[in-house]
Amino acid sequence: MTSTTSSFPQRIELSGEGLVLRDWTEADLATMPELFDHPDIAYWTPIVSPFDDAAAGARLARARQLREEGVAVLLAITVDGGAPLGEVMLRRAPEGTEIGYAVGPAHRGQGLAVRAVRVMADYAFGQLGAQEVVLELEPENAASVAVATKAGFRLLDVPLITGEEKGRPFSLQTWGLTRP
Repeated sequence: MTSTTSSFPQRIELSGEGLVLRDWTEADLATMPELFDHPDIAYWTPIVSPFDDAAAGARLARARQLREEGVAVLLAITVDGGAPLGEVMLRRAPEGTEIGYAVGPAHRGQGLAVRAVRVMADYAFGQLGAQEVVLELEPENAASVAVATKAGFRLLDVPLITGEEKGRPFSLQTWGLTRP
């Protein structure tokens, strides 16, 4: 299976666009609920809700497991390597390389998601050899559609991804960015 043919490095720190994307640590556990326990994140993302201290511990453990399996890497979005402001994820899947993100409500409006997506896409192209990276977004999620557009992604002419999560149906558009 191509999605797990090689593992991710044990430690990742990516810099660019005025950001440092770094591994989550135990020191971040207390901050994670204020970033992720929000109605917007609960609605638009698969992140568990409510998001409390137990959810933070489970997310850190899951992030480490996914990295070890070579499936995904979840990094804290920071401006200086310090306090996390959100998260960016890169997932290898049979259908391609996907990026996802969530920015804490108190940190929105600073272009963090756009910049984090661009840095992660550069990593996927340069270090992983990806030819294309994708974002899977609900068309009604205007903030994420704006992130995709500002980061240089194009809406792809592919079928919608449909399903149900957290008791609600969803339809996702696929946005792509091709290796430069």
